[in-house]
Amino acid sequence: MNSPHVLISGAGPVGLVSALTLATAGISVTVFERHTKPQDDLRASTFHPPTLDMLARFGLTDELVAQGLVARYTQQRDRKEGLIAEFDMSLLEGETQHPFRLQCEQWKLNTLLLDRLALLPHVKIVLGAEMQTVTQDAQSVTANVKIDGHMTAFTGNYLIGADGASSAVRQSLGIEFEGFTYPERFLSVSTDFEYADHLPKLSYVNYVSDPEEWCVLLRVPTLWRVLFPTRLEETDEEVMTDESIQTRLQNLLPKDTPYNTVHRTLYKVHQRVAKEFRRGRVVLAGDAAHINNPIGGMGMNGGVQDAFNLSDKLVDILISGASPDLLDRYERQRRSVAIEYINANTARNKKNIEERDPDTRRKTQNELRAIAASPAASKDYLRKTSMIDALERAESIL
Repeated sequence: MNSPHVLISGAGPVGLVSALTLATAGISVTVFERHTKPQDDLRASTFHPPTLDMLARFGLTDELVAQGLVARYTQQRDRKEGLIAEFDMSLLEGETQHPFRLQCEQWKLNTLLLDRLALLPHVKIVLGAEMQTVTQDAQSVTANVKIDGHMTAFTGNYLIGADGASSAVRQSLGIEFEGFTYPERFLSVSTDFEYADHLPKLSYVNYVSDPEEWCVLLRVPTLWRVLFPTRLEETDEEVMTDESIQTRLQNLLPKDTPYNTVHRTLYKVHQRVAKEFRRGRVVLAGDAAHINNPIGGMGMNGGVQDAFNLSDKLVDILISGASPDLLDRYERQRRSVAIEYINANTARNKKNIEERDPDTRRKTQNELRAIAASPAASKDYLRKTSMIDALERAESIL
């Protein structure tokens, strides 16, 4: 190989951010995506301040803001008591260039990234390409990929596994995915009903606790997205019926007519971290390396932060001649953050929002009220929930 070449499995935000970072530095990139067209489903929708700061490097943040909603406030609510605590993200001014959450669908970022990559002749994106196995030696790594039913081998200097929770790259290497799967599934429903007209002082980002059926209520530009837990005894088919969907929505906010639902999805939820993020010339990032429940919006954000960290290190190695051992630092940094911050905080968020013990619930809600009443405590809280603390922790690890 005469010029540096990196292979990437997965054309989601993590893979595409990695591709743009590498390609902008002059490194050739080949991205493999098993789907035959870019995905535009409603997945992640929250961009945290550090992620927006990073994306601004490529001029992407302003374009995303133009297509999304700026959320200055986040709320902790209770289904019976209403608003418990509101947090003003403008307190983060001076800590970030973007002291707000951006509510914007993930696919819009993908579209912007694909448009940028299409302008770069040394980037190739292969759709309908299913990663099968990965092999490597001291000089290179080879991805064996099935395209149109035929196996093709691609060789590069390094390979980034950004191919999601069921990562074929991770499985090919036999890397253990440590953790657990929640017994309940999560149901996400999108509706064009305007909740803000009926729930007083509603923000764009709302975590609603309840011992029987908590929910998360998020606004994106044209829809409200509502996340519910399911009951263990319900089958997938029962959960997804119109009757079941309407019952959940009507229990949250009764109205005389049925809700119009635009999108609904049901999925299993995990808290898992790969035992290794690096195996030789292969490195995992995003959901391939760590997955968590969505309460807090840390999954995609953590993955994009992985992508910048990893790609910058690969640029140092391939362009500036840094030691490949720099990838071990990536593993130390991002695996530590995945365990100590992303998985720990999202697991705690779920525990708090579903807490059944009335005394514990009351204590948690009183603590939230006290934090919200103090600007200094609120700022500390927001640094944690917006992932600023996590990013600083990663940078401190040598």
